[in-house]
Amino acid sequence: MSQTKPVLRINGLQIALPEGADRPFAVDGVSLELNAGEILCIVGESGSGKSMSANAMMGLLPDLVHPTAGEILFDHMDLLKLSEDELRDLRGRKLAMIFQEPMSALNPLMRVDDQIAEVFEAHNLLTPAQRRTRAIELLTEVGIPDPEKAARAYPFQLSGGQRQRVMIAMALALEPEILIADEPTTALDVTTQAQILDLIANLQERHGMAVMFITHDFGVVAEIADRVAVMQFGKIVEQGNASDVLDNPQHEYTRKLIAAIPKLHTGETEELDKSKPILEVVGLTKTYRSGGGLFGSPERVVHAVNRISFELGVGETLGVVGESGSGKSSVGRCLVRLQDPDEGSVLLNGEDMAALTGERLRTARKSIQMIFQDPFASLNPRSRVGRIIAEGPIAHGVPAKQAYDRAAELLELVGLDPSAIDRYPHEFSGGQRQRIGIARALALEPKIIIADEAVSALDVSIQAQVLDLLAELKQRLNLSLVFITHDLRVAAQICDRIAVMQKGNLVELGTADEIFNHPRSDYTRSLIEAIPGREKELAATG
Repeated sequence: MSQTKPVLRINGLQIALPEGADRPFAVDGVSLELNAGEILCIVGESGSGKSMSANAMMGLLPDLVHPTAGEILFDHMDLLKLSEDELRDLRGRKLAMIFQEPMSALNPLMRVDDQIAEVFEAHNLLTPAQRRTRAIELLTEVGIPDPEKAARAYPFQLSGGQRQRVMIAMALALEPEILIADEPTTALDVTTQAQILDLIANLQERHGMAVMFITHDFGVVAEIADRVAVMQFGKIVEQGNASDVLDNPQHEYTRKLIAAIPKLHTGETEELDKSKPILEVVGLTKTYRSGGGLFGSPERVVHAVNRISFELGVGETLGVVGESGSGKSSVGRCLVRLQDPDEGSVLLNGEDMAALTGERLRTARKSIQMIFQDPFASLNPRSRVGRIIAEGPIAHGVPAKQAYDRAAELLELVGLDPSAIDRYPHEFSGGQRQRIGIARALALEPKIIIADEAVSALDVSIQAQVLDLLAELKQRLNLSLVFITHDLRVAAQICDRIAVMQKGNLVELGTADEIFNHPRSDYTRSLIEAIPGREKELAATG
């Protein structure tokens, strides 16, 4: 139960950006309170200033970015006026932070228990033996299976959800008064996300901490928040009790964010021509093997894709959903032959892609293209946008001028100014980069697009724009779409049929209505029940 005593006050916080930025301030006049024993969610899109506000509290602002006005009051101190030594003393002991991407925040060369022990070492607490014992106790508290084994593991040997639990264990090590969680569930699949949200809520109640939870997902807000502050362009545009903001948002921007959340109900499915599928997958199998080398380590075998079969109709959107490690991305990579399957057939208009080599494979690949999850990682940072889009057609013999003219047309088709052809990827926002990725995928005039988590890294409103764009392009160009996602809300919004995968197996396949309203598999039901905010949405719709 939330109490009324503020443990932290932010008054008129202003954080200046370097000269040449698109606006003068990352945070502009923010004032809010964090009360003891509550979970306060800070909501907004990328660039809204929510993470900058949290980083200012921890003294972790990037170079060339600095506070120019305001105060952050904690325990009779203004955190903005403390020295680095004073802040270091507070970090972990009084204020702790969980970061969005644990693989970036954890040291890949250190074992887990050594990284947790560092927290105690930095504050000259406990003996080395006591630190190891306490690390195992913390890993047990955050629910990691076999905590003693996990303690001696390296981060890369753990799953994404386990790594995030390690980050939570480190944050809780010194029992801080305030826990800041910066998008800690964004990169996680739906069931792991639900587990982490439950864990944070339970730990907050058990330890009596105040939690500042930063997110762009109103489903998460509905699940855990006591109060909400909505940020846009560095300002707080609305704040209040979670139920008031969710049920009766006052600001237009808040209403826009809530309206952009994909709804769980499925739309009308158009009648598709089932007489001749454009793609037939039969017995597709992919196995990964590691270990078993010169030093006698045991061979590890992972059946990523286990004899799955499905069809894709002309003009159909087939969703492939499942948790991390379910094999859904391996399916996509096998379809476009970025990986070779071990067994099975991938029949594209009757021709087996899995058996093609050389020039015949190169020609067939024109018909099936891929949109990747992270457009910044998949676009060459040293190439201009025009070159990125045109290089595929040029490689297939299209004259350069014709390929560049088509690139300009494609930019316009995906909602960008054709003049963007001469710019570099870093000059665009995440949503714009994903539009460039879509333009590149369309450059060879494919019949099938494989979209691998193509919107999972985007803010909810940008996500809605990209989904609308894909739906429009599919209709206009008569495309078939394989849409790989861990977000069941997105799948409900865009897919005609859905294939549910678990540990390499296809456990269920049906129309979107069948999957969401009449699931046959216990696993499918568990995925649906884990969707953040689902209970509130069901209650609102009766």
